[in-house]
Amino acid sequence: MEFRLLGPFEADHRGEPVLAGARRQERCLLAVLLLEDGRVVATERLIDLLWHGSPPASARGTVHTYIGRLRARLRPHGVVIDTRHDGYALAPGPHTLDVREFLDLAARASVTGDPAERLRCHDRALALWRGPLLADVADDALRGRLGGRLLHLRLSALEQRAELLLTMGRHDRLLADLPLRDGELEGLPPRERLVRAAMTALYRAGRQGEALALYRHTRRTLVETLGVEPGAELAALHERILRADPRLDRPPAPLYAVRVGEEWLPWSAGGHPALEFCNTFAGWGAPSAPPGSDWLRGYSTLAVWAGHQDLAEQPLVESLLRQAAQHPDEAATVLAEARAFRSALYACLTDPQDGAAFGEVAAVVRLATRAAVFTRGEDGLARWRLPPSAGLRLPLYAAARAAAELLAEPRRLTVRRCPSADCGWLFLDAAGRRRWCSLATCGAAARGATSS
Repeated sequence: MEFRLLGPFEADHRGEPVLAGARRQERCLLAVLLLEDGRVVATERLIDLLWHGSPPASARGTVHTYIGRLRARLRPHGVVIDTRHDGYALAPGPHTLDVREFLDLAARASVTGDPAERLRCHDRALALWRGPLLADVADDALRGRLGGRLLHLRLSALEQRAELLLTMGRHDRLLADLPLRDGELEGLPPRERLVRAAMTALYRAGRQGEALALYRHTRRTLVETLGVEPGAELAALHERILRADPRLDRPPAPLYAVRVGEEWLPWSAGGHPALEFCNTFAGWGAPSAPPGSDWLRGYSTLAVWAGHQDLAEQPLVESLLRQAAQHPDEAATVLAEARAFRSALYACLTDPQDGAAFGEVAAVVRLATRAAVFTRGEDGLARWRLPPSAGLRLPLYAAARAAAELLAEPRRLTVRRCPSADCGWLFLDAAGRRRWCSLATCGAAARGATSS
């Protein structure tokens, strides 16, 4: 049994609606029990919610009648409403609830250190919302009483996702997703944190006038509805946009990074392209960025990285960038495959016994091998290379071939993982004497504590 409350109320069993024809108040009562997620709801509270504090004399009997009807409809599908003292509660069961899934995803996004995984959690959580909470069974007043916390979490997820996209240099995607129209964020309250993100994205997209219009609308709304002026951060951003502050043009540079063309790439410190593919920005987006932090902000980053690591010639990189611009959906698919491959490769390199991770890596390596051709260069030496016919997957296949080379060599046994909580970079240690990677500050505190 599936229940969906984040939008119009829906109750389905194997795709078939269960409560078709049920009264609005019956569905609303069930929604209240679902929102309490197994906790007892007193009859008096149900009466207060259903009749907005002005119940008829027959309200208690009506609630009992509604409960009886709901039990009759739900019991065949394994959903049980228990009577407990002077109230009711849904018994634990196999039913699913979109609210519960939303809360789980929001919690996961708050604890993961990988920006890519955090973005995926936010995307999945926000996609569950099909409209206002209980859009067809609750009015605004009841919605505020029942779902204040959910609304706050939804807006917080929107804000965090917006800031994350800006940090990742993906303002274009942010603008595509925001409901911007006529200088306002339609359907959203004037939350200054979200407005700041939207203004920054508009400015980076060359839409300075729209950014200023959004500020004016937000300021007017705050003054007219709350009697307050915009906060210091929003006002400061407005001033920076007015004077075209060049520092607003792109995200701040990550730590331990090198600028290649228009892309930021992690320092080359691992000693092998396969290790560089796994390494990350130490300190990118958070005080501690674990392995897998997303330096792959877009397909262009992947293509430029392949050229930077001498896995693809520059004319070929430029051709790939043009193809990606012409076929953005295909480029996005390849980027997702590259991120999945990177995670599997990191797991494979840090745990030689991880057979599942090795299998995932091997599957991509086999595809890369089929795409490669054996040819002779102008220097007379023969070599394997990936031809332009490999298409947009060429950088991924290049990384896979580099990984296969490393995994097949004895050098693979010298791969070490930096133990610093702020790092986790992989590097080769042929001498067997290093513990920390080559970051200047990496592990300094731990080494100092050891020496003292």
